[in-house]
Amino acid sequence: MTETIKQSLRDSKTARWIVLALISLTMFFAYFFVDVAAPLQSLLERNHGWSPETFGMLGGSEFFLNVFAFFLILSGIILDKMGIRFTILTSTIAMVLGGFIKYYALTDSFAATGLHEWLGSFWSAVPASAKLAFFGFAIFGVGVEMAGITVSKTIVKWFKGKELALAMGLEMAVARLGVFAVFRLSPIFAEQSGVTGAIFYGVAFLMVGFLTALIYTFMDVKLDREIGEDAAAEPEEAFRVSDLGLILRNPGFLAIASLCVLFYSAIFPFQKFATDMLSTKLDIPIKDAAAMFSFFPIGAMILTPFIGAFLDRKGLGATMMLYGSILLTVSHLIFALVPAESFTQPVAYGTIVILGIAFSLVPASMWPSIPKIVEDRYLGSAYGLTFWIQNIGLLAVPILIGWALTAANPGVAEAIAAGDALAKYNYTVPELIFAGFGVLAMIMSVVLRVVDRKRGYGLDLPNKK
Repeated sequence: MTETIKQSLRDSKTARWIVLALISLTMFFAYFFVDVAAPLQSLLERNHGWSPETFGMLGGSEFFLNVFAFFLILSGIILDKMGIRFTILTSTIAMVLGGFIKYYALTDSFAATGLHEWLGSFWSAVPASAKLAFFGFAIFGVGVEMAGITVSKTIVKWFKGKELALAMGLEMAVARLGVFAVFRLSPIFAEQSGVTGAIFYGVAFLMVGFLTALIYTFMDVKLDREIGEDAAAEPEEAFRVSDLGLILRNPGFLAIASLCVLFYSAIFPFQKFATDMLSTKLDIPIKDAAAMFSFFPIGAMILTPFIGAFLDRKGLGATMMLYGSILLTVSHLIFALVPAESFTQPVAYGTIVILGIAFSLVPASMWPSIPKIVEDRYLGSAYGLTFWIQNIGLLAVPILIGWALTAANPGVAEAIAAGDALAKYNYTVPELIFAGFGVLAMIMSVVLRVVDRKRGYGLDLPNKK
């Protein structure tokens, strides 16, 4: 009888997929908010006085506390110590709080406060609204990255030895649907009620994501009761802080974490500048450029579950990571080097498809590979460290791109600030920087394959037992 009860949840396909749907929806709404301002760069610059450097700082601010206050490492430790339920609820509350602060920063109500006046009294190059938005986005960043590692460990808990890579692929696919939605909906929301209205809808979506996470926790409680785990101590062997040293001495972990930061540094920061880049290079309105780029996550969304299913049955995870890094480099080189007169909309769509394939191959292969490299008892901390290393790049690269964009286009920012509707940026230098990260990711993919052969992690072996 006891065995029958145990099999009613984790061993039940229906229960597993319900769990996956709930946590995937949480990440869908989180990813929507991550890029809610991405299609609005030009509106922020023209209507709120935000320069490209300021916009780049906004992208980097999401990761400030995770990197410099070590919140991501702390998040991994909290996950291993306190368990999935506590961590996922904490993370979603932080997302809602940070999102609301970012929304408030762009409202007229904030502009009339003494806080606005005080924030404007120093560092005059950055508007007061941006400074408060940085703070809110940093709090949101703590929540969204904490949610990311918690969702990864949740999927391992429910799907290990089963459809692990497929489940991770489907979760990533749903999350990327949030990116598609934001590039479609955010410009529409902004047309109706300005940048502030677009941010408001993002906060409302975050609240729905909190509810889906809350519903999941009830299923998690039931599973723990059935399999006899203590809700306050999920790992069979207690995690120790000293285990962080073991993780950092693991060559497989170092290789895959390095690949992670290099690959994502050419993806997520690029998303924040892609709309303006396409608008400029194709000479089309921002709304049309955002709609065009929205197909990037759709391609990744469609392909990732199929790649996950292939990895579960056939393997080749390390090989897929190398192929994805090559395609990443090729796509950014096309964006950088194809002249504007030859860069037609079909070329743009084709390049976006190539980038989408790369964005399917590497994450679908990488995240299910980490449980092969580290022990389950510090899996949460391993994911936390990976995300922390990734966040270093995601903090620095948007700031670097914003600076490079201004430096490579002298006088353009001033012309835009003066109201020149014809002033545009040239994105060749930023795209070459992104391509450089792709080249480094290719090198690190080769290093990972060498380490895999020496250590026998089985990264090219199937996930399903």
